[in-house]
Amino acid sequence: MTSHGFLKRNYPSKPSDVYLFSTCLIDQFTPQAGLNTVNLLEREGIRVHFPGQQTCCGQPAHSSGYPSEARSVALAQLNLFVEPWPVVVPSGSCGGMIRSHYPHLFAHDPELYAKAVALSNRVYELSEFLVHVVHFSHRDQGTPCTIALHTSCHARRQMGVHDTSAALLDSLENVQVKEQVRIDECCGFGGTFALLYPDISEAIATDKVAAIKATGASCVVSADCGCLLNITGRSAKQDELAGCQVPSLPGEHLATFLWQRTHGGPV
Repeated sequence: MTSHGFLKRNYPSKPSDVYLFSTCLIDQFTPQAGLNTVNLLEREGIRVHFPGQQTCCGQPAHSSGYPSEARSVALAQLNLFVEPWPVVVPSGSCGGMIRSHYPHLFAHDPELYAKAVALSNRVYELSEFLVHVVHFSHRDQGTPCTIALHTSCHARRQMGVHDTSAALLDSLENVQVKEQVRIDECCGFGGTFALLYPDISEAIATDKVAAIKATGASCVVSADCGCLLNITGRSAKQDELAGCQVPSLPGEHLATFLWQRTHGGPV
């Protein structure tokens, strides 16, 4: 067991092929993060395969108490990743759904359960894969900057990979990471939680934004698009109410931040 209570995985050597499960939010809102995930993996000599029929992981239905609907969505994904390659997910939230909950969803059906367990064992959150499988090591080509890191609840509590995002950022010599006082707290998004309990979600997000801004960081980085949209969205609303024309808290997905810092592009 690791110190945070999760079973230690036996990580494989770097594969020649992987699947990418890009997630709904990246597909719809931050497609560049998906493309930069591909860039990061291909630079390591890995062929990235993207099944075009992939959709949602099923988490919204599952967390809302609709197991039948979640099972239907999950089943469509279950039959897409047929080769025994790792499945890299640039989101601890979606990765946690597939790794932790798919076996439970199909526990009633021995054949589907076996498929779900086999898939679960091949799922890796992006930062986890880069640290433990790829052994990411690239020179930081960006100018000095100060950032804050936010790690999603699912990455922390379901997958146990909150340390890997920090490790990647710590490897960048020109990046200073400031730790927020609410580092282990939710951003308030929680998927459908933000829709069902908007007042509570807003209060949580407000506290999170204040904690990040208090660090003096110029940017917030997260490996989860949902959290990033919620944090920067709340900050943008505050900016609008205050009449600010320039975003006071820009955000970047970890994949894009890493690629830009180590590829020589703008940050």
